[in-house]
Amino acid sequence: MTGNVNLLVVGLSHRTAGVPLLEKLVLSPGELPEVLAELVGLPYVDEAVVLSTCNRVEIYAAVTAFHGGLADIGGMLAARAGLAVSELAPQLYVHYEADAVRHAFRVAAGLDSMVVGEAQILGQLRDSYGTAGEQGTAGRLLHELLQQALRVGKRVHAETEIDRAGQSVVSAALAYGQGATAPVEGRPALVIGAGSMGALSLATLRRAGASPLFVTNRSHARAERLAELHGAEAVPFAELPTLLERVEVVVSATASPGAVLDAPLLAGAGHDLLVLDLALPRDVAPAVHELENVTLVDIELLSESLSTTAEAEERAGEEIVAAEVEAYLTWLRGADVAPTVAALRARADEVVEAELRRLAQRCPELGDDARAEVSHSIHRIVQRLLHQPTVRVRQLAAAPGGEAYAQALRELFDLQVPTAEINPAEASEVHP
Repeated sequence: MTGNVNLLVVGLSHRTAGVPLLEKLVLSPGELPEVLAELVGLPYVDEAVVLSTCNRVEIYAAVTAFHGGLADIGGMLAARAGLAVSELAPQLYVHYEADAVRHAFRVAAGLDSMVVGEAQILGQLRDSYGTAGEQGTAGRLLHELLQQALRVGKRVHAETEIDRAGQSVVSAALAYGQGATAPVEGRPALVIGAGSMGALSLATLRRAGASPLFVTNRSHARAERLAELHGAEAVPFAELPTLLERVEVVVSATASPGAVLDAPLLAGAGHDLLVLDLALPRDVAPAVHELENVTLVDIELLSESLSTTAEAEERAGEEIVAAEVEAYLTWLRGADVAPTVAALRARADEVVEAELRRLAQRCPELGDDARAEVSHSIHRIVQRLLHQPTVRVRQLAAAPGGEAYAQALRELFDLQVPTAEINPAEASEVHP
């Protein structure tokens, strides 16, 4: 990949692990800075971005060695899950270099989502990348990768019908719940949580015709802001028991580490409820499944029942991703050799200038015109000598394994090539 670091992705999702394990590993926004600092403090990890959603936890890292980086990250995840590495390993997926690029692009495009084609993952990936930028844990390699992944995700949604074929997790949960009860149109509904999932839930419920809408959150100010945007009423969190008596549909999507809704609380509502638990860890206590007055749809149930998006649109998305991966890898190999070529030309210029100074000292009788002609001739000779090798090394660098040619140039000519750093506040999208 770039320099002496390589891209590694380690994670687990609804495809490889059950909800109980995901619950142990899911991270709240407040935990991310500490986890990012822990990751870049590991021996083989130079950069890190953590993507944690309701159905995946994965780490994008720039590592100095594959096995060392995998051991570092796998050990950290196992410790957080309270498992031995050998117990966690069968449920992890690992992607390295080109496969890691492809995975990042597929995730951003919604092709790896529980509901294929959902667009919410783009915002979640952007937020995760932004947090890593703020914490200083995303360097050159991850900046380039994630800027490009976000662009690819937008392109897939713009050029295919995948977002129409797919649904958000909220829409899928609502559709499943309505199939088991009744349409939500005209029914009073409550959203618990004022984060991005809470906002999406309110918007989805409003489109479905649920009315009136209520929202509650431990921070009442956040609930008020969200309510104002979606035509809902903000209710203090302390009034949750009373509020449950007034609504028929409940969507819970908080970042709480424990249950927000338990069996006595929901039984006390006194009437039938459709409850959608979209949180991880789960907001609804397991005993609620036993209540006769509650139809509960949670992430675990949802993952078992969702259908995939239209095959044609999924294929179109995969084709775009494949082309983008190849273009990105070609660009990345070229970008890796460019600083080396520039350093070689700079070294040649230094040698020429040094020799011209010596000539001026040893032959002071040369006039300005003669010295200019000699300088022009030497520079032209050096440029002609370097032209074919530098063109050829750029071509070779674009092929798989091409980074070895840049490394060979650096060693042969003892070139010191600085590593470019990207300021996350100033970084723009990368276009190969």
